[in-house]
Amino acid sequence: MLKAILIDIIPPSLSSEESEHRMLEAENLIKTYGGIILIKKIQKKLVPNYKTFIGSGKVEELIAEGKEQKANILIVNNELKPHQTYNLAESFRTADIQVWDRIDLILKIFQKHAQTHEAKLEIELASIRHMGPRIFGMGMQLSRQGGGIGTKGVGETNIEFMKRHLAKMEMRIKDELESCKKVRKLHRESRRRHDLKTVGIIGYTNAGKSTLLNALTRKGAYVANKLFATLDTRVGKMYLPVTEFDPSKLPAGVGLPRPYEVLLSDTIGFIQDLPPQLIKSFQSTLEETIESDLLLHVIDCNDPKLMPKIKVVNEILGQINAFHKPCIYVFNKIDLVPKHTLKELKQNLSSHFKKFNPTFVSTIKPEGLDELKEKITKQLFNSDFKYKPF
Repeated sequence: MLKAILIDIIPPSLSSEESEHRMLEAENLIKTYGGIILIKKIQKKLVPNYKTFIGSGKVEELIAEGKEQKANILIVNNELKPHQTYNLAESFRTADIQVWDRIDLILKIFQKHAQTHEAKLEIELASIRHMGPRIFGMGMQLSRQGGGIGTKGVGETNIEFMKRHLAKMEMRIKDELESCKKVRKLHRESRRRHDLKTVGIIGYTNAGKSTLLNALTRKGAYVANKLFATLDTRVGKMYLPVTEFDPSKLPAGVGLPRPYEVLLSDTIGFIQDLPPQLIKSFQSTLEETIESDLLLHVIDCNDPKLMPKIKVVNEILGQINAFHKPCIYVFNKIDLVPKHTLKELKQNLSSHFKKFNPTFVSTIKPEGLDELKEKITKQLFNSDFKYKPF
């Protein structure tokens, strides 16, 4: 089990509220992985230490506290440069304490939760891209130790070997992912031939995406109150029955409308400071989102950080070229909002996000799902038919 020292290096200008939010999210990541936090620290620095990111005095302090508390890992809630990770690891080696940065932690969670072969490949690729520069940095250290003027150091040999090894691994994974990509493309082309519409469920991690998929499709996707509980793409069928309509709107010779069959897909949740290299590694899985006809952006309406999290999701949508997609904002977990504030909350959010056709649901009760289905029907089919539930 991880017995962690958690430290976050923040600029002095960062508000105490934002600082607390960053720390809470890091704590939740550690708990999701299965660790416990023995020591929590925040250090305010305008410019992080070049060698170790953390100030030298704080490093000594954490080593002493870590030994006393019997911690076995230091987790830095920031993205470290390869030489910073190496230098920190060397400093904490005497206390038998490993060093991870935020990306290491997220990757470890991904590795733990991935189920499909494709997701495992994507995580392996992301790990190589993250670890590669660190290995090269360690090789340079070995080279300086083992080499001399006019000689070839042991480290130089090691670094060239690791470069070739990692390059081969990356090539193999890319080839396998390309095969997965081709299969997905064939599936999408088949859906287009059959005029089968697709809806992608997106949102900040732990907003309730998988529970919404289950509620709309009875798919039975895995649900947990954890960050990144879902990494693999899950797809289910949703039926949108139409039973009331205006016959004058029907073309000549066309009979009664049949229920619309729609595919819903749910994939990896987003999170603050999710590095571009991780997003790039998950490009294959995220294609289901990019190629969808409509997006459902699931938002926890009971979350005090609702606005910043919406911004994070939209920024990532921009990075994967999906921000232009038609989108419905689905405000989930209304059952957790106090009844005396729910009406005002709905009014405020409806006014602020009017162009995103906001809908309010509870996937637990359930509540608001029929209204959501009606909006999906109208958005996908520009339907003049009136939706009526089974």
